[in-house]
Amino acid sequence: MADTQPDTPPPSLYAAREPIFPKKVYGKFRNLKWIILAVTLGIYYLFPWVRWDRGLNLPDQAVLVDLANRRFYFFWIEIWPHEFYFVAGLLVMAGLGLFLFTSALGRVWCGYACPQTVWTDLFILVERWIEGDRNARLRLHRQDKMDARKLRLRLTKWLVWLAIAVATGGAWVFYFTDAPTLLVDLFTLNAHPAAYTTIAILTATTFFFGGFAREQICIYACPWPRIQAAMLDEDTLTVGYREWRGEPRGKGNVRRRSAEQAVEAEQMSRAAGPGKAVYPPTPYPGKPLGVQGITEGPGDCIDCMACVNVCPMGIDIRDGQQMECITCALCIDACDEIMDKIGKPRGLIDYMALTDEQSEREGNPPKPILKHILRPRTILYTVLWLAVGFGLVFALFIRQDIDMTVAPVRNPTFVTMSDGTIRNTYEVRLLNKHGEERNFALTVTGAPDVQLIVEGSQGADVIVPADSTLNQRVYLQAPAGSAPATSERSDVRIWVEDTVSGERASKDTIFNGRGQ
Repeated sequence: MADTQPDTPPPSLYAAREPIFPKKVYGKFRNLKWIILAVTLGIYYLFPWVRWDRGLNLPDQAVLVDLANRRFYFFWIEIWPHEFYFVAGLLVMAGLGLFLFTSALGRVWCGYACPQTVWTDLFILVERWIEGDRNARLRLHRQDKMDARKLRLRLTKWLVWLAIAVATGGAWVFYFTDAPTLLVDLFTLNAHPAAYTTIAILTATTFFFGGFAREQICIYACPWPRIQAAMLDEDTLTVGYREWRGEPRGKGNVRRRSAEQAVEAEQMSRAAGPGKAVYPPTPYPGKPLGVQGITEGPGDCIDCMACVNVCPMGIDIRDGQQMECITCALCIDACDEIMDKIGKPRGLIDYMALTDEQSEREGNPPKPILKHILRPRTILYTVLWLAVGFGLVFALFIRQDIDMTVAPVRNPTFVTMSDGTIRNTYEVRLLNKHGEERNFALTVTGAPDVQLIVEGSQGADVIVPADSTLNQRVYLQAPAGSAPATSERSDVRIWVEDTVSGERASKDTIFNGRGQ
């Protein structure tokens, strides 16, 4: 009888997430990220509280999306529903700007200004304040026993995260109504249920995305890592590792230099800036000065893992370009700090292009940053971006503060009065964008015999309230036997004039007659 072996379960394709605990790092790129974090969060949290006087009976909130009245206010700019092309233009500019920065500097948006990155940085900062730096957080994570200290640290961290998440959701709803009034309503439980629902949803997503799904959002949920490949080319500046200089790596690669040589190398590296590789005043062993392509002898990388330990995505930049890299450049700061300590020049990890690799291997200096940035693709994006921007600004400054729409009433197309007069009816919508009510005078041109009559008014004048629209019924009539009355149709134009400022607007329409 044959031996029967138990069925072996197939190997699992699922790998549990290993949390990433980035190490604290100092440097110019980290400082730049702190500045951007402070500016963007300051704008987001504080803008709803900025006041802007627009006049009597108008909202005084500087930035307001007034859905009830279908208005968008941004300081002195007011966008009406029929002016949605301004919003569409801004979205086009945002897309072109993203294409421009990506083609020039890689995923610089993801690394510095993306909301997921900004709030994740803030959550990591809180985590570091409460639980300690990387090693302390790793020890706490690997501690199986949930003792009083671990529970206290976890609850404290989660409570602070939750407070930030609630503030995030609360700040968002303040953009859609008067912020001080809504704040009182929220605490007195008088706010609309939609406000509480929105705050709850944004609180939950912020708490989860920033605290527990940090890198997964960037890798799996966000489509941009996959789209960005179409925006990059061999001249795009991205964070990279100078393999020819760092390999072979090892702990024994530390080379001592005199204090004078160390100071000189550091000054040269700092003066060069990103994208510039500066070499020490004395040649490396096995790497004569100016022949960087030679790989004999130890490399500059001492395999300290500093670049990996500070990466918020947990990747090793020395493995080459990777989809997970968000180009935050923290690995540059970490590597530069190590290079300073061991007496090697900065720039082992740096902003560089793929074309620089072969050029530097052959002993040539890196291409200047401007030559990488100013190339046909980026110039085209810049021209398109500026064209859309100038178009929006031009449209903003030439738009009128009064406007009108005319809709003929087609049921019936005309009415014959008792004396034979032909009457057409129109629905006219008058727009007054001024901060006070205005007197609008209506007239008609195009057919001398056609007379305009305003329903409910002795004359042809209408009072339109401040910053609002008014639907007004208007009649055009032509005497019996006149050319418009006996013609099948006549082209006419209805005019509206602001009697205070003299501004005028008009719309073409058709007057329907009896015909022959």
